[in-house]
Amino acid sequence: MKTIFDNVSHGCSKLVTNSYSTSFSLASKMLSDTIRQDIYNIYGFVRFADEIVDTFHAYDKNELFNDFERQMYDAIDKKISLNPILNAFQETVHKYSIPAELYEAFMKSMRLDLHKSDYLTREEFKAYIYGSADVVGLMCLKVFVKGDILIYDELKGSAMHLGSAFQKVNFLRDLRADYEGLNRSYFPHTDLNQLDEHSKLMIIEDIENDFKLGLKGILRLPIEAKFGVYTAFIYYKKLLQKLKTTPSLELKNKRIRVSNYQKIGLLAKSYLDYRLRII
Repeated sequence: MKTIFDNVSHGCSKLVTNSYSTSFSLASKMLSDTIRQDIYNIYGFVRFADEIVDTFHAYDKNELFNDFERQMYDAIDKKISLNPILNAFQETVHKYSIPAELYEAFMKSMRLDLHKSDYLTREEFKAYIYGSADVVGLMCLKVFVKGDILIYDELKGSAMHLGSAFQKVNFLRDLRADYEGLNRSYFPHTDLNQLDEHSKLMIIEDIENDFKLGLKGILRLPIEAKFGVYTAFIYYKKLLQKLKTTPSLELKNKRIRVSNYQKIGLLAKSYLDYRLRII
């Protein structure tokens, strides 16, 4: 029995979630405890892969990424890994029959960040978003519906739109860090050196459409997941609102945030909506 090691692995995934994202951590706490740990397990996995390509500049990122990918496949094949993050992830993969196509697409998009600096066409951008965000939403959806294939298929489109919305908001918020720090430009046909209000509003209009389609799926989620996902939705909608009212020039010079005080207020609003059955 490896119960103690599995518990340690779970704790590591939870620690990664709490340490790297206060907003995602807060939303995860609003999930039912029957599914919360599995969401931590997924987040820990995607966060570690993202850290390799975004942060470890003093190391050979290709070597680290290749090693992490090999460990991932090995963990899923053997149903164990001495890397506690991958040990927790493989457990969730098997528990909910998460298809290989999802985590393979995620790793493919993360690998692009090792060498690709811009996305010149909407097709390239859409493919990157699918792998970096949509499939993360689909992995979480597998957990939310507890592997029910029929409900999963019904909500799949909405989950992808929600994942896209979250990722695009992150891109818009992190324009400066991505462009100046990592030399990346994700939005096609957009010159970040000359980002104007028209270009910014076109991006926001696209995100708002993703949110609209994503909300339809949230309303149909099982009770165990609905409040937590809605909390994340409300947070990102607030962040998008702040980005919308921030002049484009300012977006390129600082990172827009939602304060912890505002996050608590958004949580209260989410709870009120939930109790009043608005969602």
